[in-house]
Amino acid sequence: MIPKVLTIAGVDPSGGAGIFADLKAFSALGGYGMGVVCALTAQSTTGVTGVSGVEPGFVWQQWQTLADDILPDAIKIGMLGSSPVAEVVGRIIDDYHVRGGEHVVLDPVMVATSGDRLLDREAEAAVRALVPKASLITPNLPEAAVLLGVDEVTEASAMAGQAKALLELGAQRVLLKAGHLAGGEMVDIYADAQGVAELAAPRVETVNTHGTGCTLSSAIATLRPQRDGWLEAVSDAKTWLTHALEHADELHVGHGRGPVHHFWNLWED
Repeated sequence: MIPKVLTIAGVDPSGGAGIFADLKAFSALGGYGMGVVCALTAQSTTGVTGVSGVEPGFVWQQWQTLADDILPDAIKIGMLGSSPVAEVVGRIIDDYHVRGGEHVVLDPVMVATSGDRLLDREAEAAVRALVPKASLITPNLPEAAVLLGVDEVTEASAMAGQAKALLELGAQRVLLKAGHLAGGEMVDIYADAQGVAELAAPRVETVNTHGTGCTLSSAIATLRPQRDGWLEAVSDAKTWLTHALEHADELHVGHGRGPVHHFWNLWED
């Protein structure tokens, strides 16, 4: 099957993160990509200089018009920008389920890789309210700390406990990403009602990591309709992203943190 995958997120003009990166991941993994725009950014590989939100009613109109014609096989949710937009996205998820949709991946985007904040502080509670509605959430360690209202984890040994705390917060499934920890190996934690699994991958030595969170969550959303379960989709997406990072230096995009190579296995050298 060719899954129809929708991203609900913001726009990064450099193409490394946000909706443009999501569409690349969808295509690279055999999905047909669609997008609902929630926010615009003035952004490059060197940072974010501005954010402009989309009127919440128009976010809803984008969804309603699309869903009346095309029901996605999976939805990935990324940068939302404001509390009113996050609340509308909650309505979208509810409507998606009513229409028969199943797979929702929430990447609770709050801070860019560069350190720039992409979500106003008033919206944190609204994003937290989306957690129980999603099939899977994919926070990094700073985002998990914000969701839980606790200090950020600094040791790998504490990650499983924090993943379980996110389940107690209402999450159905959690992929807690270890990218902010030091070390030669990254061990992400996948947790659901059945237990906890460690997903290890070598750390790729590259500065070109712009949009890794967007890309991973999009890869999972694309693969889930093509796999038997969430853990398989997560594991395969993580393997694919590792290769995209290994080939990132080939792109030579920008003067800062460049993007990963979404089409590493499709483009000739």
